Formats: sequence, C-alpha cells, structure tokens
Amino acid sequence: MKSAGAVVIADGRSRTADYVTLAKPRLNLLVVASTLAGFAMGRGEMSNAALVLAMLGGTALVAGGASAFNQVIERRTDALMRRTRLRPMADNRMPARDALIFAAVLSAAGLLVLTRFVNPLSAGVAFATLVSYAAIYTPLKLRSSFATVIGAVPGALPPVIGWAAATDTLSREAWILFGILFLWQLPHFLAIAWMYKDDYARAGFPMLPVIEPDGRSTARQSVLYATALLPLSLAPTLVGMTTTAYFVAAFVLTLAFVGLTLRFAQTRAVADARRVFFGSILYLPVLWILMIAGRT
Repeated sequence: MKSAGAVVIADGRSRTADYVTLAKPRLNLLVVASTLAGFAMGRGEMSNAALVLAMLGGTALVAGGASAFNQVIERRTDALMRRTRLRPMADNRMPARDALIFAAVLSAAGLLVLTRFVNPLSAGVAFATLVSYAAIYTPLKLRSSFATVIGAVPGALPPVIGWAAATDTLSREAWILFGILFLWQLPHFLAIAWMYKDDYARAGFPMLPVIEPDGRSTARQSVLYATALLPLSLAPTLVGMTTTAYFVAAFVLTLAFVGLTLRFAQTRAVADARRVFFGSILYLPVLWILMIAGRT
C-alpha cells in the first residue's frame, strides 16, 4: 500500500505535468527558435547572454501563456477530439480558474521580462501575438475556416519580436521575416487539418477539410501558399540581407517544399499530407540556419 506521502508526491508530479502540458513547451520550441532567428538577422548582440536569455525566456513565457489560454477556451471541444481529450482542461483534471491564473501569470511575467530587460517594442509585439492568438484566432476557429489564415498572423510574429529586440525597429526586413513564417504556416496547418479532419469534424471545427471533404480546396491552397513562399523566401537576398549562396539554397529548399504540396494535391492521401507536415517542420529551421549563415 502506498503511503500518504507517496500519494501527495505523485499528485504533485501529476499537477506539475499538467501545468507543463498547458504551456506546451515542446510545441513552442519553433516559436523560440524563430525569435532567435529574427534577433540574429537583426544583428543582435549574441554575446550578450543576459539579453538573449531575457528575450527567449520572455517570449517562451508569453507563448506558454497563450497556449494555456487556448486550452481553457477550447476545453469542451478538446474533450471531443482523440488527440486532445487527455489535456488537463479537457479531462477535467484542473479547474478553469487555476489554468486561467497560470496563463495570466506566465503571460504577465513574459511581458514584464521583455519590457524590463529587452525593450518595450519587443514586449508590444509579444502582447499583440498573445491577444491575436487567444482573443481573436481561438474563438474564430469555431466560426470560420478562415481562422487558419488569421491564426497565421500571431504565429508569424516571433521573428518580429527578435528583430525588435535587436534593432528596436519594425523595418521592412522584419516584415519579410514575418511574411516567410506566415506563408510557411499555411501548408503546415492545412496538412494537420487534413490528417485530423475527422477529429475536427467531431468537435465542430469548420476547418477547410471538414466543410469541403473532397480535399481539393485544401490541396490547392497548400500548393498556392507554398508557391507564394518561393519568391518571399528569396526576398532577404533581394533587399541585401543575405548572400547569393543563401538565395540558391533557399530556392532549392523551397522548391522541394512546393514539390511535397504538389504531391499532396495529386493524391490527397493522408500519407502525403503527413509528408507535407514533417517536411514543413524540417524546412523552417533549415531555412533559418541558411539565412543566418548567409547574412551580409
């Protein structure tokens, strides 16, 4: 028989794990990486460890808070989906009040860190990310398939946070980085929507694969956004941010990504949607590495 102390420890570990699940640290790794890429492209002081840690830590806290707010708002629909039904809010393991306090504390702490130790502009962009994700995108998901496009806006702001942290400006270079991440997300999310269309239908989300189940619009839009990403991925060289070597490498990399979406459009098979999904996860960090390596 377990002792009372062992039960308390087990419960404490379980509650800690639930808080970690609310913050989604693994899924937010790309957010942090994109912020760092924006900082590097803005020629931020990488040797200033305190500044870099404050920027990454503050961004991670705000991203974690946004994820927690999202799970509170979507707790009923999450309970209807196989892949999300065991989240702490969906499984009724945590009161909504506790989760909201956690989300608010994370968000406020992140914004405070960015304001105090980085600069107010980076905190302002992070705040815009939080509000557009939690207060606009999340409620809109139950109303329109266009929510996917709206959700790509907060998802594309992390490199802008990094650029603002490095330069204290929002110049055209920041918006090129924003545009690259914006367009990258759409084939990525459309692939997820196709892979889990039955789950989304069960929860009542009007995702594009749900309202148009033949998949033609989903596949066509995946190709469209990936193709639009091709010239934008080359824009850093065209405005003098990167070398010709980056231009060539980005062209080949993005063309391969377009090829994955074309294959998906031909077959509309779940296996090919999965290839687009995993290809997109590989594409983004490789592009950031190429861009940083090719800075002028």
